Amino acid sequence: MMILNKNITGYLISADATLQEALAKINENKHRLVYVVDNTNHLLGSLSDGDVRRWLLTNSALDLAVKVIHVAKQPCFSMQVDDEADEIENAFNERILSIPLVDLHGHLIAVAEPRPTYFQIGSKRVSQYDPAFIIAEIGNNHQGDIQLAKRLVDLAVEAEVDCIKFQMRNVSKLYRNAGASSDASADLGAQYTLDLLAKFQLTDDELFEVFDYCKSKGTLPLCTPWDLDSLYKLETYGMPAYKVASADFTNYELLEVLAKTGKPIICSTGMSTETEIQSTVSFLKKKHAQFILLHCNSTYPTPFKDVNLNYIKRLATSTNSLIGYSGHERGWSVPVASIALGAKVIEKHFTIDRSLEGSDHKVSLLPNELKQMVKQIRQVEEALGNDKPREITQGELMNREVLAKSLIINQSLNVGEVITESMIDIKSPGQGLQPNRIHELVGKTSIREFKTGDFFFESDISGQFNKKGHYNFNRPYGIPVRYHDYQALTADLDLDFVEFHLSYRDLEVTLSEYIKPSDALGFAVHAPELFAGDHILDLSSEDEVYRKHSIAQLTRVIEQAKELMHYFPKTKKPVIVVNAGGWNTHGFLSKEIKEQKYARVKASFEEMDLMGVEIAIQTMPPFPWHFGGQSYHNLFLDPYEIRDFCKNTGLKVCLDISHSMMSCNHYGWDLYDFVRIVAPYNVHMHIVDAKADDGEGIQIGQGDVDFEKLGRLLNEVSPNIQFIPEVWQGHKNRGQGFWSALSYLERML
Repeated sequence: MMILNKNITGYLISADATLQEALAKINENKHRLVYVVDNTNHLLGSLSDGDVRRWLLTNSALDLAVKVIHVAKQPCFSMQVDDEADEIENAFNERILSIPLVDLHGHLIAVAEPRPTYFQIGSKRVSQYDPAFIIAEIGNNHQGDIQLAKRLVDLAVEAEVDCIKFQMRNVSKLYRNAGASSDASADLGAQYTLDLLAKFQLTDDELFEVFDYCKSKGTLPLCTPWDLDSLYKLETYGMPAYKVASADFTNYELLEVLAKTGKPIICSTGMSTETEIQSTVSFLKKKHAQFILLHCNSTYPTPFKDVNLNYIKRLATSTNSLIGYSGHERGWSVPVASIALGAKVIEKHFTIDRSLEGSDHKVSLLPNELKQMVKQIRQVEEALGNDKPREITQGELMNREVLAKSLIINQSLNVGEVITESMIDIKSPGQGLQPNRIHELVGKTSIREFKTGDFFFESDISGQFNKKGHYNFNRPYGIPVRYHDYQALTADLDLDFVEFHLSYRDLEVTLSEYIKPSDALGFAVHAPELFAGDHILDLSSEDEVYRKHSIAQLTRVIEQAKELMHYFPKTKKPVIVVNAGGWNTHGFLSKEIKEQKYARVKASFEEMDLMGVEIAIQTMPPFPWHFGGQSYHNLFLDPYEIRDFCKNTGLKVCLDISHSMMSCNHYGWDLYDFVRIVAPYNVHMHIVDAKADDGEGIQIGQGDVDFEKLGRLLNEVSPNIQFIPEVWQGHKNRGQGFWSALSYLERML
């Protein structure tokens, strides 16, 4: 089967455009090609990924500014728009998956493609793999008041729907009695409907004005044409797609004209039997229509027992079509549930007041309910994930460290002795080998000395342990340590400095019990984020008591950093890495609230004595982990906000590559642009990898960061800035994670 696409803007590139512009369009339109036209839309050629590769192989100099016409295939295969559909369809093969259709003068009119895996509605893609396309159905809930219609548009935009839908009727042509609500011969139901339409319709010009208002607010308008006259008017306006009401699902006259527009058609299937559904689907496929089916029950309101959501799966299988859901039940739990069954389009009525006159109001959501529905749909979509093999999430890894059990040794053991089962106990926490590895461990020869209570690690099975005495970098390098493992991790290792990661209990220790003075080693301090009483440091808190307590706790950290200077005289002004706050458990904050929080962070630091220390505020991820669960972070994510804050305050940052990579992944930013923007304010670095927007502290080379590119950039914009490889749990197995990271980075930095 094929479809004829007359919405061809996404395919077109001007002959005068550059190759770079053409590649950007190919990447944007997902078709893997563009058609080159002149200023009269005359088809000149085509450009595909393959054409670009062939051109690159024959041109030694890469010039993306070259005119696209010099790279394009000229002429390209095309057919006449008036050719028979079967003839066009038979022209497809494994090489030809898109056919430009031209008129007698060679002007590009449409593009024929095999039935697509996705539909394009304006700037939105609708497919099995994209987020659900959410339609806020205003219909006639504007009560014929254009100002109320615009108010409803504002509320729908605020709810973050994908489009807003209305209805258009030529009542005099639609009804056999010319739409006369006073017709005494009409049934009571028809009289009621005609009476509502007589009172609450917007004029055509008013509807067009509301459509334009939707566009001005950055959202898509859609409309249901109830008759051919309305469809012709909407086509003249330029509607990007159409919705077919359940009442017209068997109206082949209307469906045929809709199919000829070449635009996506969203069809509700309410009031239709399965036989009728199959017949209409067959008709639409014969007409090469782009269509999406919405499971629907046309009762107002629909009893929950009649919704039958499981039919979505049968409908998808029996029609081999993309399926959505149009709901008339009360509440929004059913549309949210439909997402889990594969619905990719959701339509729901909404109103400003359910007590208004009209049957649609009774089944409509209020603005806040619409917002909740959209939010919960997006949450369910995120929660659905994928069917790939299960991996442990970052939050689970953190909790596994605390809650799970490990294999530990219950006696001392010398190098070269054999590990027996009687030497092994299973105890918490889960920082060593998991208990299911016990039989791999038994019988191995010890490669290190053990004392009672030590964890077993992977190297005790593999026999591999890779620690060098010196690593070569053109900048100061160190490792993160705790007071209790400082001596063991730094033994026989030539470092420039260590970064002490403090817990709130470390602020109470006697330093001399853990640390010996060193003239050769420098130090930095990572302030705790969590303090006694479940207090998470937040210098931006609007709660003044909370903010003051955070200041007091950070002041204790500063005092200990100054005390550490007596042990490490090489460091004249120690860096103190600080997570300054700005998190919450509810969601991301507005720009105005963030500005207020930045101001409170600035005020908080002004209230502290920072003489002799260098505060380095850590760049942050969007979803930090607190108490084994995720929060939302709002400050020190955006590179421009970081730049402006540092300019305004004179404070510096710790560039955390993992955190910033996660922010870039979440917001679609470029990490390397990010680094360049914050580089002038960067005094300390945590270099480590990341996955997606919450995979933190991933071993270097196993995530999303291109470290070769990053290394070149850092050598350019941040030379001599000190760093540590802050691999999560890198200290385990005698620091194996750190040594692996440093070995990898030697080739990059």
